[in-house]
Amino acid sequence: MNRTDHVCLMATYNEWMNANIYEAAKRLSDEELSLNRNAYFGSIIGTLNHLVAGDVIWLQRFAGHPANYSALEPIQQLPAPKSLNQLTFSNIRDLSAHRIWLDKVIVEWSRSITEAHLDDTLSYTNMVGTPADKSFFGLLMHFFNHQTHHRGQVSTLLSQAGVDIGNTDLVLLVPSEP
Repeated sequence: MNRTDHVCLMATYNEWMNANIYEAAKRLSDEELSLNRNAYFGSIIGTLNHLVAGDVIWLQRFAGHPANYSALEPIQQLPAPKSLNQLTFSNIRDLSAHRIWLDKVIVEWSRSITEAHLDDTLSYTNMVGTPADKSFFGLLMHFFNHQTHHRGQVSTLLSQAGVDIGNTDLVLLVPSEP
């Protein structure tokens, strides 16, 4: 599997896992989702909002790539999150609708990335104003790893609330070799 295929696989896995997480989360009431469970972002809804904020921040940075990805144009129209714990959506229905849209953008964008793009350096400024020049491929791997990390936290919080989301293993989507 080449790197672009791997990026597409990660985008597909991201979309699949988010669908599973959100369907599981919808089994809980808004009150249960907002309950402070002493997680890093407090609640289930807080952690899911953090993932959306983080994704928007990174996708807006990725929109600055020299390839000028047209698939990211809708992301550039979104307001930049002011903080990583911003509660943009207070209920699972609105958050889920936005997540579905965001994941479709990510999947479409992943299909437009070429091997040559992965070798580029991306210049950006972080949320505290520190400039950075980093490997685009390395940043993409961080982007997907960040999602997996926090979905793992949500999976644990859901489990503690009595909701099973089922199998979460990436291996279920890794194609078999001939």
